[in-house]
Amino acid sequence: MSLAQVHYTSAAPGVEGTAGRFTAVGPGVSGALLAEIEPLVRYELPGGVPERPSDDELRSLPQAFGYFTLSDGSRLVARSAPVRDTGGTGAGVRFHAHAVHLPPGVPLPGDRLPVEAWRSPHWVAVTPGGATPDPLTLPPGPTAVSEGLDDFAVSRGPWLAAVLADLRRASDAEAAGRPVALVERQCADVARWLGLASVTLPRESAERLTFTTYTRRPGSSASRVVGVGPEDAGAARAAGLRVHECAGPAPAGSTEDVWATTAARVWRSRSPELFREARELPGEPFAAGPLAVTALCAGIALGPDGRAAAAGWAADRPYALDVQRTGQLVEAIASPDIDDRTAPEFDAAGRLFGALEGRCPASVTAPLAAMLVTEAVRGGNGSLELPRRDAFAGPEGAEVAGRLGPEILTELADTVGSRSVARTVQLLRVARLLGVDAAESLPGVVDRLAPALLAEASAAHEGPPGFAPALLELLDEQFEVRTALLGALDRMAPEDPGAVARFLERVALPFTGTQALPHLRMCAEVPEAMATLGGDRAAVWHRVLRAAGLSPFAEPLVLRTGVGLVWEDRAPTVEEARLLLDAATSDSHRVAGTWARLVDAALSTSDAGTSAAATSATGTSAAGTDEAARLAHDLLRGFPAEIGGRQRAGLLLLDLVRELRTGAPEPGWAERVSTLCAQAEPVEPALRERAHAALVERLLAPDRPGAELYDFVHGADAELIAAYDRTARTEAVRTRLRTQPAYAADCFTVWTAHPHAGRAWPPVAAALLDDVLRPAVRGMSAEDVAEVEATVGRTGSSGRADAFRDWNRSSTLGRLGRRIAGRVRRG
Repeated sequence: MSLAQVHYTSAAPGVEGTAGRFTAVGPGVSGALLAEIEPLVRYELPGGVPERPSDDELRSLPQAFGYFTLSDGSRLVARSAPVRDTGGTGAGVRFHAHAVHLPPGVPLPGDRLPVEAWRSPHWVAVTPGGATPDPLTLPPGPTAVSEGLDDFAVSRGPWLAAVLADLRRASDAEAAGRPVALVERQCADVARWLGLASVTLPRESAERLTFTTYTRRPGSSASRVVGVGPEDAGAARAAGLRVHECAGPAPAGSTEDVWATTAARVWRSRSPELFREARELPGEPFAAGPLAVTALCAGIALGPDGRAAAAGWAADRPYALDVQRTGQLVEAIASPDIDDRTAPEFDAAGRLFGALEGRCPASVTAPLAAMLVTEAVRGGNGSLELPRRDAFAGPEGAEVAGRLGPEILTELADTVGSRSVARTVQLLRVARLLGVDAAESLPGVVDRLAPALLAEASAAHEGPPGFAPALLELLDEQFEVRTALLGALDRMAPEDPGAVARFLERVALPFTGTQALPHLRMCAEVPEAMATLGGDRAAVWHRVLRAAGLSPFAEPLVLRTGVGLVWEDRAPTVEEARLLLDAATSDSHRVAGTWARLVDAALSTSDAGTSAAATSATGTSAAGTDEAARLAHDLLRGFPAEIGGRQRAGLLLLDLVRELRTGAPEPGWAERVSTLCAQAEPVEPALRERAHAALVERLLAPDRPGAELYDFVHGADAELIAAYDRTARTEAVRTRLRTQPAYAADCFTVWTAHPHAGRAWPPVAAALLDDVLRPAVRGMSAEDVAEVEATVGRTGSSGRADAFRDWNRSSTLGRLGRRIAGRVRRG
């Protein structure tokens, strides 16, 4: 069909008031469209142009070749070129624009791309007379656009990937990125960049790429790609465009766009036909995989990202390539000349091998398998997806085994250097793949691997540690390794059962076979038992012990494992300790070492009883202390050789507390309390308080031995005397003093009998006489006071009775004096 044309000529030099005018307009181009077209075809001379340029200078001026979309969906292909002004003096320069209007949906002749029209010989620089013919008779075939592009691409190698990446983004219909500015000295080179894009991009993307090869005002251009001269690069940058100064020094750095990097390598290899081949492969339009596969199969070397993209694409589509191209791809990826492979590339290669294994002959995948296991051994990549054993059944496998086997055995036998869990697991798996006999090294390997598992798992974040998948695959593949490793972990469990239990929560080891593994089974059982039974530690203990499948009599160490799991961060209570003690013989506890936890329970759980003041107030002993004392008695009898030092002194102190409250201790118990407290240092505060309370309760009893009281008073133990003072001031003692004259007489005798017994006792005794006994006697009846006086005389002497009368009289006179003083004040 005939396309409407538009011609526009600028005003003559020196003409004021107008920029130019349309000199010819084809049918169908409305006035509204002309108003939209006019700013698109205007032309501004570059700086420094002489007022009267020569013919050569005029020919060297840039031409603006552009492709634009208009508001009604139509498009415009235009060329604006400087021409000499033939009017007037004929020395000035004006410009002439020639444009072709493309209605919506109407292509260029021959269904060509807009950039293919830039070399058309039918662009004119004058307005034709008469009818306006269709000028765009394009050169035949693609030669016009692709001619010389290979050389141009090679010359622009440093900019190629970055520019192609930005041209791809500029062609995206949904992208709202900044326009691209290409800085070139010649506008023809900008057109060549667009020619590169037309070959590289899919057709629909190339058709969306609006452009102009030259403008002096890049910030106001409506095109997605603009060409500017070096003098206008700053203006483009200031306007926020993505500027590529292709006329200056080579840029530093590189783009991370793998598709663009791969496309640049294809151009530098002068193989643009590969773009068409790549578009025939499945995948997204700008996915790097299809282009990378096509390039590698054509023998073009790519970087690590390109190789990884090719391997990943082929792994996802193992049937997309025929055997020949698959072999070419594998050879390119596994080439021994490559020395810059990365971990992501190896991971993609591992996936590719897994996808091709069983679908292609072993001879095709053998190079890939050899590369993977070589990297696993020499590169230390513990995350690789390894091949199956049958990949190394042929001569290729024997060659790899002969090369790598000695290295594997040497590293496995090393017991000095540090080696991660992932590394050890990888070496063991590769040894099996290659048929390398590592049985001799296995015991030492397992002895190092077992503690490393716990250490690395505890140092990792929440969730399974990174080595877990490979470890489980190793245990599934190699029965002898599984047996040895589980046995080693089971032997370690009694030493730190909590750590093993936490490890099993994160890594579900397969120990459901015929191995006994009592400790591992207990560690695996405890999380569910605690979640089900809550705070009932005794019930958890029974359930965990049942999970072992062995009696503590047959395997005493299950006691240690169970105690460590249930009471890992705390001591058992007295009741729980009694349960543990009765669960096995003393010999079993001795072997397991759990007797020490029972001692801790006895010495620490006296905190659970009531306070000393409360005990004294009720006049009864705390049940918790009595239980702890009975436990202490049994522990001293069951483990006489094991318990010593401060722990033995503490248990003896507990046992003495029991005897003080319930029995008849051996004489000298006042002194023994002080001695045992000193030997048990640092003694638990609650235990010290219990011992002091039990002692002073006996000393405040009417039937206490006088010798013990004498030892107590003259022992000058300030803490014991302070405990005596506190207990004597409790309500229980005060009540007894008010209601039992004999007890009051006894206390008077004691509190006045040793006036010179050191420094601690006399002030305490005097204070108790005034603060405790005097109020009690004051509240007695005259008959009870007389009975107190008589009792003091019978148990002491007549002088002691006189002393009581004088003490009591001073109290009475004091009351009388206070009454008289009160009356005087009231008068």
